[in-house]
Amino acid sequence: MTTALVTGASSGIGATYADRLAKRGYDLILVARNAARLAALADRLSSTYKIKVECLPADLSSAEGWRVTVARIYKDTKLSMLINCAGIGPEGAVLQSNENELETMIQLNVMGLHQLTLAAAKVFSARGQGTIVNIASVVALLPEKFNAVYSATKAFVLALTQGMHSELAPVGVKIQAVLPGLTRTEIFERAGFDINHLDPGMIMEAGDMVDASLAGLDQGELVTIPSLPDLADWQAFLQARYALAPHLSLQHPAKRYTE
Repeated sequence: MTTALVTGASSGIGATYADRLAKRGYDLILVARNAARLAALADRLSSTYKIKVECLPADLSSAEGWRVTVARIYKDTKLSMLINCAGIGPEGAVLQSNENELETMIQLNVMGLHQLTLAAAKVFSARGQGTIVNIASVVALLPEKFNAVYSATKAFVLALTQGMHSELAPVGVKIQAVLPGLTRTEIFERAGFDINHLDPGMIMEAGDMVDASLAGLDQGELVTIPSLPDLADWQAFLQARYALAPHLSLQHPAKRYTE
């Protein structure tokens, strides 16, 4: 029996991942700030799926939260999967946002995820196996369409995952970035926004999102966009990006800057 550590596990996407992994037979370490919610989820999952569940209350927007969780990653010899779901969203546009709240968002969405991803990558690469799943967002590809700071944090998650894949794949470690669109979770309520005001055709249920993401993981995808109908569109995007590569670092400036 192997163990998966899931952050942001007290609700939404994190709680759904915990349920799906428990169904697959994983023992779990559940990480979130809300200890009472974690305990209730742990009781339900352990009794339903007959697995072991440990609760690790921690605030991953703080250095102490990172330290405690990273220590747990290094300690557990049975840990084989890290699911980074913990994150918060904005309450509006950047210029109307509270600076302290934006800083907290960066600490959680970027620094917390980075610390845990790096720790798991080191542990798993030393063992020659393991899986890391990082929850990003489609706004990583469309930063003009949403709060710029939030979009930037999710672009970091995508870039980190893509970059680390080149180091982890050769040593047998899988890593995946998941880019959900609008997903029905409590993140909207916390931001004071009623998701029911949005087009329901754009909103995916958390269960469907996680099931699609796990299917993408099983299929070996580095980047999974659960709602993207045609994979060829993503492949074309990558090809266009790679086509820039030979022209991004040259000895002389482009002529349009010198003529």
